[in-house]
Amino acid sequence: MTTDAPVRAAAPWRTVALGACALATAMGIGRFVYTPILPLMEEQAGLSAPTAAALATANYVGYLVGAIIGTVAPAAMRSRAVYRLSLLLLVASVALMPVSTNVGVWVLLRGIAGVASAVVFVAVFTTIVVRLRGHAAHLVGWTMGGVGVGIALSGLLVALLRTVADWTVAWWASAALAALLTAAAWLVPVGADPAPAPAPAGTARPRTRPWFVALFVSYSLEGVGYIIAGTFLVAAVQQNTSGGVGAWTWIVVGLAALPSCALWTSLIRRWSRPTLLLAALLVQTVGVALPALFGGTGPAVVAAVLFGATFLAVATISLPIGTQLGIGRAVAVLTVGYSVGQILGPVLAAPLLDGGYRPALLLGAIVVAAAAVAAAALRFRFPHHL
Repeated sequence: MTTDAPVRAAAPWRTVALGACALATAMGIGRFVYTPILPLMEEQAGLSAPTAAALATANYVGYLVGAIIGTVAPAAMRSRAVYRLSLLLLVASVALMPVSTNVGVWVLLRGIAGVASAVVFVAVFTTIVVRLRGHAAHLVGWTMGGVGVGIALSGLLVALLRTVADWTVAWWASAALAALLTAAAWLVPVGADPAPAPAPAGTARPRTRPWFVALFVSYSLEGVGYIIAGTFLVAAVQQNTSGGVGAWTWIVVGLAALPSCALWTSLIRRWSRPTLLLAALLVQTVGVALPALFGGTGPAVVAAVLFGATFLAVATISLPIGTQLGIGRAVAVLTVGYSVGQILGPVLAAPLLDGGYRPALLLGAIVVAAAAVAAAALRFRFPHHL
């Protein structure tokens, strides 16, 4: 009994570690490494602001495609072969970015990275929720923190390389880091657990739909607002500071994101999810607005902490609310709305980029504030008993 106990205790944390490596690869690098590399591409590859927005949009369109695949072909998300192929495509899409300077090729590669990252995220999240059922709730939060690990590691890598190498080396080094993390992510037991039983027909309760509409609006608006900051924060800070402050700011975002989901999840014991969602969105509004309103290193660092501490937490809080309300396929519907918001974000920001990145961040803050208003409506007479 004494020899088996440490093994059982370690098993959940092994699941957390492997899942975190997968999310670090898919999201922290496959999706977000573009953010710290963007200023280098503008300086050295002649990337214009509209093209930068187009590449971001391509990635988010890909993510939407991946999310839709998850809704129409859920079996694919439980296929270990599909999962591992997606990991390989992620690494390849990052490694091939420096091979060409053709915008069309870049758009294609960022689109592929988006599809693959969505598949990996859904497959891993589904697996860890099943594997960690019955264990402490914060373990899922620590797994989500893998996104922050990927952001911090790739941001640190780019910050170190920017003074001694060019943008091509930054992409190749990021691909090497993704390959290293993939070696661990390869072992995530996707598809090893039985598929969940389908929900009984007619379980959606019409009386909960007004709250779900408010949640859907809030989560979709968050997709618009957070992605503007997630895409242009580093470039905006770099534009208004000296040295490599922008790149280091992204590292701070990752470090703040790492424990954020576990910390916000622990607060559920004291406050309801709708209350925490409203709080997270208000904090994020301040974080996104700070570098739009104030220059300098201090506001940039505070903004990075506030943004990093909330953007993953909003997803971690919102998705269980949809499930709690008993709406059929709530997670899938919310993910699609969020994905559409991510596509719209760079498109809406693009016309503002001629005046620099600050106006775009201000737009992002306004949209996140609107998401907070919808979250406040969600709290009104919320059916906590469900």
